[in-house]
Amino acid sequence: MFNDIGPLELVTLVVLAVLVFGPDKLPKLIQDVTRTIRKIREFSEGAKQDIRQELGPEFKDFEFEDLNPKTFIRKQLDNDDLGLKEIRNGFDLKKEMAEVTDAVHSRDSESSASSSGSSGGSIDMTKKPENPRDERPPFDADAT
Repeated sequence: MFNDIGPLELVTLVVLAVLVFGPDKLPKLIQDVTRTIRKIREFSEGAKQDIRQELGPEFKDFEFEDLNPKTFIRKQLDNDDLGLKEIRNGFDLKKEMAEVTDAVHSRDSESSASSSGSSGGSIDMTKKPENPRDERPPFDADAT
């Protein structure tokens, strides 16, 4: 519950508690807080048991942590009925990007070699097409 509290923060909380409540009332306050926490835990465990009994034997493996969406998705991904691990392992983004990069670089080197040798067949993508189509699509008043 308090996993992220460091020793300095814990000492600070204890000093503040002693200053606010005083050394006389602090033991009684700690007992009251622990008793309240214990009652809340007992109440939540009782509620969980009641829900499990009401759901019946079909849900004997039901865990309330499964209601957390992250836990549910993680559990479903670990359950490999759909072959998701095979799909995930078969898709390597770095490999795909390397192949695309190699293809682009090889195409660039081929086009530079062919353009220096002869100008037949190479296409310059920086120039505009010779026959630009200035036709606009028909205006549809109903579509706007």
